[in-house]
Amino acid sequence: MFPIRDNIESRSLPLITWVIIALNVLVFLIELSAGSGIESFLQNYGLVPAYFFSHLGFGAGLHVLSSMFLHAGWGHLIGNMWFLYIFGDNVEDRMGHLRYLAFYLITGLCAALTQTFITPNSQIAMVGASGAISGVLGAYMLFYPNARVLTVVPAGSYSRSAEVPAIFFLGLWFVMQLFTGILPIATGVVQDVGGVAFWAHVGGFISGALLAKLFDRGEYRGK
Repeated sequence: MFPIRDNIESRSLPLITWVIIALNVLVFLIELSAGSGIESFLQNYGLVPAYFFSHLGFGAGLHVLSSMFLHAGWGHLIGNMWFLYIFGDNVEDRMGHLRYLAFYLITGLCAALTQTFITPNSQIAMVGASGAISGVLGAYMLFYPNARVLTVVPAGSYSRSAEVPAIFFLGLWFVMQLFTGILPIATGVVQDVGGVAFWAHVGGFISGALLAKLFDRGEYRGK
């Protein structure tokens, strides 16, 4: 299922969400300027689990941060930014701008560390905002479980749109990430699946759900 919109209107300008989206687009344009050297660019500025523990310190922290603003292609970027656009404004509204920014970065860190611990020998550079965005999704499900999310269910010419509760949409999304992450472990092949860091999604979502109340301003702003 792919989200089109939700039915919760933000009561404040989602400034941080827009800034994060703009920064991700800007960094991606910088990536494209690297031309044929883009793979090297991603390897240098992404987070490589195999090198993380041997380079603990300020440099490792910078790689965690920079990896959160890198993307492997237009589809990767647009998909991540669309999810952030749909769900980020309401979480920012609930937390306030600065708390939301801190929450976003912390859950991004938790997501990166989760994937790194699960695949410590991987030499594939982790890139993308999806770990931090997963944290936003976890917070959204906690804050607005009864919100309605208009989704498209792709099935070729039989594709349909439907409104579903946020707890169903996001809960199903989380279960899919968890199952896809567990499958390689169950088969004895612990590695990135199809180039997607599913355990980063799992770690981000769980940390977002657990930390959401700590960053809540205490004002009830939605359903």
